[in-house]
Amino acid sequence: CVQETGTWGNHYRFFFKPKYLKSNFLMEQSKIIYQAPENSILGVPANLTTKNVPEHSVSNIIRIEAIYNTPEKYIDGEGVVAGWARTVRLQANNTIAFIELTDGSTHDTFQIVVDSVVANFEQIKKCDVSTSFKIKGKFVKSPGTKQPIEMQVNQNETHYVEIVGSCDPGTYPLAKKFHNPETLRQIAHLRPRTNLIGAVARIRNNLAFATHLFFQSRGFFYVHTPIITASDCEGAGEMFQVTTVLPESAEPINKVKVEKTTQKVDYQHDFFKKPTFLTVSGQLAVENYACALSNVYTFGPTFRAENSNTKRHLAEFWMIEPEICFGDLFDDMELAESYLKFCIKYVLDNNKKDIDFLNQRIKKGLIDELQHVYNSEFVRITYTDAVAQLEKVVAEKGVKFEIPPQWGKDLGTEHERYLTDEVYKKPVIVYNYPKDFKAFYMRMNEDQKTVAAMDILVPGVGEIIGGSQREERLDVLEKRIQEMGLALDGYKWYSDLRRYGTVPHAGFGLGFERLVMYCTGVENIRDVIPYPRFPGNADF
Repeated sequence: CVQETGTWGNHYRFFFKPKYLKSNFLMEQSKIIYQAPENSILGVPANLTTKNVPEHSVSNIIRIEAIYNTPEKYIDGEGVVAGWARTVRLQANNTIAFIELTDGSTHDTFQIVVDSVVANFEQIKKCDVSTSFKIKGKFVKSPGTKQPIEMQVNQNETHYVEIVGSCDPGTYPLAKKFHNPETLRQIAHLRPRTNLIGAVARIRNNLAFATHLFFQSRGFFYVHTPIITASDCEGAGEMFQVTTVLPESAEPINKVKVEKTTQKVDYQHDFFKKPTFLTVSGQLAVENYACALSNVYTFGPTFRAENSNTKRHLAEFWMIEPEICFGDLFDDMELAESYLKFCIKYVLDNNKKDIDFLNQRIKKGLIDELQHVYNSEFVRITYTDAVAQLEKVVAEKGVKFEIPPQWGKDLGTEHERYLTDEVYKKPVIVYNYPKDFKAFYMRMNEDQKTVAAMDILVPGVGEIIGGSQREERLDVLEKRIQEMGLALDGYKWYSDLRRYGTVPHAGFGLGFERLVMYCTGVENIRDVIPYPRFPGNADF
């Protein structure tokens, strides 16, 4: 047993050397105990896990989030706020205007009480929803119970209400009523002004921030991998092609230059002189940097030309893909579990208003579900054991699945959810999958039937993270590439990592939108990305 102290805190590793292994390289057993450093949350310094709330973003304008964060700081003082009206209503015989203002910094609106002494009060009376304002007034303790503080504008000399931009309520698509998600997708440029999409946007922002915070705190380097590539990471073939050889839209197709003998497209006339595509993953590229910087991650857009219209698929989405060197599949599991828990903890702590709203309006029990995942120790079982358990409940309890579980077939969502929701009632990590439906780069196990791959399954959803230990043995890697029907020449650079100082390494991938869906309770992936791309839709 060896104790190691490093970037990730203390690890206790248990080593053994198999008889068949001739080298001095030590293989690790699955028992690894991770201990985060003191005064940290899952390896992130505790003082960084509560996000700073800045008072100003532009000029002297005070953010509404800051006002509600420390209301006692502002009461009896004066200041400037700016934003868009959720409502403008008149009272006291039209001598007082109440403006509910939002600046997007928080879910809550801010009440402003405008007295008729203000010079442009007649214009203010005509204003309606989504009119933009810049207002100076006095902060006072609110006499109501809905908010602790409000603003009074009652001095013509020093206070003002500037109408920055008017809005015609007759033509404005977002009248004050409920709009279903399908309708909102048609006005994606305006839907961030709704409570739902605003909450999702703030949570998405904080999940992105938490991602960088987690990996940076653990000593990972952020690598920008290419969006245009000539390789197919997954071997799936469902890729968007990038080319300049196509004619202009008004020109005939016979303008395309082709090879005389084969009549195929002559890519020597293309921009890159070869077929190129939008990437489906940054993993292969980020491995290059992992094999020099040890611990890296990429976080960027990826693309898949899959003709799918489900609630869980997009043509353009973001992926988080970390890579660790000198680590195995069990290190990968620990990292993925800690990352997922940290992201959940971060939004629970820093998006309380948004989470409360979503818990009430979108998914009842969302908060309890997220807290349960954060507080749970993830179960770890092999794929073989998982299939055996599923086959057992079919045989003994008469449980019916649309597709019966069978060794050698991938687990479906129904199987994954049965394991998390019925058997264990907590997150589950399934590992050591059959090689036949896994990617070429996953490390072959000694049984020659399975690879060192893992999926993290969470209750109510199923798979949320997929990862593997990478194949570091050159001969085994090249054999797998050929078995998958891929060209060795296209992966020479990837194979070079095994030729020149190969090391065991592992990583995982997480579709960022899947994470946002899970943390918000939103069912359709098209509602957690600003401008969804799917078959037949590339608007905005």
